Amino acid sequence: MNHQTWNPDDYIRHASFVADMAADLVDWLAPKAGERVLDLGCGDGALTLQVQARGCAVLAVDSSAEQVARAAERGLDAQVMDGERLAYRGAFDAVFSNAALHWMKRPAAVIDGVWHALKPGGRFVAEMGGAGNVQSVILAAGELLAARGVDVAAWNPWYFPTPEAYRELLEARGFEVDAMQLFPRPTPQGGDVVHWLRLFAQSFAAPLPVAAREPFYAELAERLRPTLQDADGRWVLDYVRLRFSARRP
Repeated sequence: MNHQTWNPDDYIRHASFVADMAADLVDWLAPKAGERVLDLGCGDGALTLQVQARGCAVLAVDSSAEQVARAAERGLDAQVMDGERLAYRGAFDAVFSNAALHWMKRPAAVIDGVWHALKPGGRFVAEMGGAGNVQSVILAAGELLAARGVDVAAWNPWYFPTPEAYRELLEARGFEVDAMQLFPRPTPQGGDVVHWLRLFAQSFAAPLPVAAREPFYAELAERLRPTLQDADGRWVLDYVRLRFSARRP
């Protein structure tokens, strides 16, 4: 079950770095004027606008109705869509995705949907959390939940694959992988890590009573402080990203 919800105002306030730090992913996509592109997991549409500015016709989809509404307010063609149940057939020259695929825990279903959505020769270009992404958060949350009698594995909302595992899934579906990179991206936060936890780690708090969730975030932040806060008091999350470009022959 997905316990994640999105508040577009909080997202802009505390997570604008998600699009900012992946801006060069648009260059990987190399969009051409006149192409039709699907932005899978568009969020508030920040990167979608950059693709559209290259002269593409872009359809932005996301599972969050709130984020889709914000993308539509920005003038984008945006629809609510489950990324694990894409229903398009041969409609797009490219599928683009940033920081969304790791929220979709049935990757084979996602890849199958992308395959069908693409025209022959179409490309799939994406960045997601990869193996080791925010591992400090996952381990610390697991320790705190175990102390409360909760198995973290049942509440972890993310899928962070190795390059080998994701390449195998792509190739099993018939994609040709042109490039794949796994790389660390230490990610500074503008404020306290609790803001990040409230925004992205809601699932870990979901099994707790509502009144216990804020204390849980606070305790989790204290557990993370020695690892993720630097000498100047700045929080830096241990991001690891997986980026790839693949083609449907």
